[in-house]
Amino acid sequence: MRLVDTHVHLDEESFDAERTEILQRAAQQGVVAIVTIGTLLSTSQRAVELAVRHREIFAAVGVHPNYVTQASDADWIAISRLAREQRVVGIGETGLDLYWKTVPLDLQREWFRRHLALSRELGKPVCIHCREAEEPVLEELRRAAAEGPLRGVMHSFAGSLETARECVGMGLSISFSGILTYKKSAALRELARQIPHDRLLVETDSPYLSPQPVRGKRNEPAHVRMTAETLAEVLGLDLEQVGELTTINANRLFGLSLA
Repeated sequence: MRLVDTHVHLDEESFDAERTEILQRAAQQGVVAIVTIGTLLSTSQRAVELAVRHREIFAAVGVHPNYVTQASDADWIAISRLAREQRVVGIGETGLDLYWKTVPLDLQREWFRRHLALSRELGKPVCIHCREAEEPVLEELRRAAAEGPLRGVMHSFAGSLETARECVGMGLSISFSGILTYKKSAALRELARQIPHDRLLVETDSPYLSPQPVRGKRNEPAHVRMTAETLAEVLGLDLEQVGELTTINANRLFGLSLA
């Protein structure tokens, strides 16, 4: 069985003491590839370093919407250069976040547009964060889609079916995290059943959003199997089928060159 964890923050300090063991545990659960995601220039650089060091790790580079006030134009120039590295397969994490209300929406939009433009320029998928910001995110995606189909993923999706359908219609994939496994997520599981199979991805968003069986503990890539198990139940498939399906999808989207 094969799985790809399409969204991880492996640069986090909580992983420093046992990163090798974490990768070993992931491999034991069938994880053949991991996409580690940048949130600032510093973490994007670290993501690329990890990807260069470990053949199963790939990187995405960008500035998270909650951190755009900490980033400069010089940072963006450096990220744009990093994005051209061979081991970089995605742009982001980007998007909009209206949960914390600490960063002006106009500034978030500006940086989101930068990422979308870079994604189109390089032909690398964009990794999109959307928290309590579905309508403004859709506004930006519609604006970008007017130039042609989008390539990317709505990460850790927990929005409405209408939003998911519109995103799929614009060319995006939908990725599910441990949220899918939560007892309160019955509506999200029903939504997942209605997503086209060729647009489904799984992720952990490690070290956050641990699946139900390990909720309250630090998340890690090995736990993506638990989300895949829930997705398999939702779709009426076995785990191996969902693993292969989502691995093929991730391979196609990110160009991971998995055999």
